[in-house]
Amino acid sequence: MSKLTATLDRATEAVHDKVATYIPMSKASKIAKMFVLAFTLMMVMPMQAHAAEFITEAIDILGIVIIAIGGGLGIWGVVNLLEGYGNDNPGAKSQGIKQLMAGLGLILLGIFAIPQLETLLPTA
Repeated sequence: MSKLTATLDRATEAVHDKVATYIPMSKASKIAKMFVLAFTLMMVMPMQAHAAEFITEAIDILGIVIIAIGGGLGIWGVVNLLEGYGNDNPGAKSQGIKQLMAGLGLILLGIFAIPQLETLLPTA
């Protein structure tokens, strides 16, 4: 518990030093700030053990969401492209091909780039 208290004191001092240069604070706001900081630390400390699992799961979900958005945009682009060819509308064809390429780009981003985030983020 003393480790938590020491960490809390150091964090409070660091925040106070930064904030004091920008905003003069009343005694009540300093106490409120200390309680918010203590509550945040109490909530974060137990979560550190599961941080790696959370990061892995969040990156997987992010990849799936980006691939789904890319797929939807690609399908919308194909529909606009076919509508442009059907009505002989060069504007719709242009918009359709742009949407199709953007959708394919998002799909490739979700497949190749998003999983690389896991190597960039520190794990506990």
